[in-house]
Amino acid sequence: MYLAIHNWMKAEPLDATVQRLSKYGYKALEIQGAPDKYDTDQVKKLLDDHGVHCWGSVTLMLDNRNLLAKDEKQRAQSVTYVKDCIQMVSALGGKVISVVPGTVGKLVPDSTPEMEWDWCVTTLKDINDYARSCKVKIGIEPINRFETYFINRGAQALALADAVAPDCGVCLDIFHMNLEEDDPIAAIHEAGDRLVNFHVADNNRMACGMGSLNWPQIIKALREVGYQGALSVEFCPPLDRTPANRFPGSVDLNPEGISESERKFLEDHGSSVFSADFYDLHVRKSAETLLPLI
Repeated sequence: MYLAIHNWMKAEPLDATVQRLSKYGYKALEIQGAPDKYDTDQVKKLLDDHGVHCWGSVTLMLDNRNLLAKDEKQRAQSVTYVKDCIQMVSALGGKVISVVPGTVGKLVPDSTPEMEWDWCVTTLKDINDYARSCKVKIGIEPINRFETYFINRGAQALALADAVAPDCGVCLDIFHMNLEEDDPIAAIHEAGDRLVNFHVADNNRMACGMGSLNWPQIIKALREVGYQGALSVEFCPPLDRTPANRFPGSVDLNPEGISESERKFLEDHGSSVFSADFYDLHVRKSAETLLPLI
């Protein structure tokens, strides 16, 4: 195992992100699912120059992106978006893409459970076939009930993966697992060799080591199931608007290079655009916590 990190949490030039992750011992980047934003040749050179690689990407299910939408055209556009993310990963030499099937923040279904399941299986089969041709693995990612009504637990993701294809995997995120699983360690064992990606943040969604999760126990479970991929750091600290704020100056009041939909995505997660110092703290603390264990 080794450390990777997402970059959707901080609006900054990618070279600043890559310099930081290289400085703190990260080996890879899980690049945000924004294929229109990147020139893959330039990104590949940047990563190579800093001795890191692309681990994969994660879909950003913003706006109308929804693989189980009632509207057929909306589903088709969402499939195209995910395929564009896969193509980006492939061009960067990455291995995985984490797919959240539904729109993040959408809590009301469009149709019956049976219809939405069928729509999602159909779209994911198409996506998985394309991913296979690009030599990229799909990991269906459960997220918590406050962000989606569809696929909250590892067992649900495994059932969906089984319905798609034998080579369709799952991605687990210990923050979401801490909210939804009866036993997160048992859920890791249940995923077994279908586990293709693992996202990490502490129980409060701050940096690993800034909460109460038992990281030695988590790493032990991952070793026991033979997981050898990245621990992909994905913190998203809560925004404190009270006089009890422990981290004054944590918010960047004048961020550059962030769209309104990306800003909304952060705010819908109860977070905001971090200041450089606050972001750096979380990158460093996660590395200090996890590197000695792997």
